[in-house]
Amino acid sequence: MITDNPQQISEWLDLIFSYGAFWVYAAIFVACFIENIFPPFPGDSFIAVAGGLVAVGRLDFGLSILLIVAGGVASVMIMYLLGRKFGRDFFMRKNYKYFSVDDLMRFESSFMRWGWLLLVFSRFVVGFRSAIVIGAGISRYHAGKMIALSVVAYLLFIGVLYYLAMVVVENFENIAYYFKAYNTIAWPLVIVIVIGVVVRKIINVRNRS
Repeated sequence: MITDNPQQISEWLDLIFSYGAFWVYAAIFVACFIENIFPPFPGDSFIAVAGGLVAVGRLDFGLSILLIVAGGVASVMIMYLLGRKFGRDFFMRKNYKYFSVDDLMRFESSFMRWGWLLLVFSRFVVGFRSAIVIGAGISRYHAGKMIALSVVAYLLFIGVLYYLAMVVVENFENIAYYFKAYNTIAWPLVIVIVIGVVVRKIINVRNRS
């Protein structure tokens, strides 16, 4: 069973090395592809371990980054296209009281203005990133910008994780600690913001009723 502990993933990939480095590269690509479709999957831990393996010369720096970005952006675009094809029409058809067609139009307008920031920032918050990608699809954000921003976000994210991995390459438990500490701070902030937006929306709808 795959966990989010970088040390355990490192040991697992070490076993795969006995079959050749190709399979390690394949595992990293698949992990980064899966993580955006199934957010609980620990793709970030695979990236951190890849950084550690690069640091000790077991993986190629450029190839590992290329596969991480390719796997991640491929799944990002799948989620984006699903939101674009089915999400917008669904909300237009339903015209929910608390997310009406007018709300959808405002959401699209806001995403066109601030989407770049959300897409880059969400890369650093586990789970939140998938929701933002679907939102980009629903708002029909420009596909070319979507790809470009996803690549930029991944490169920034990889840079951070590779740096951490190379600094603590002898002790992956430290990375697991940093992950947990970061998410302990990031997720409450995201939740507070979401709750604030929802409460504000409910109050506005009731005041108009």
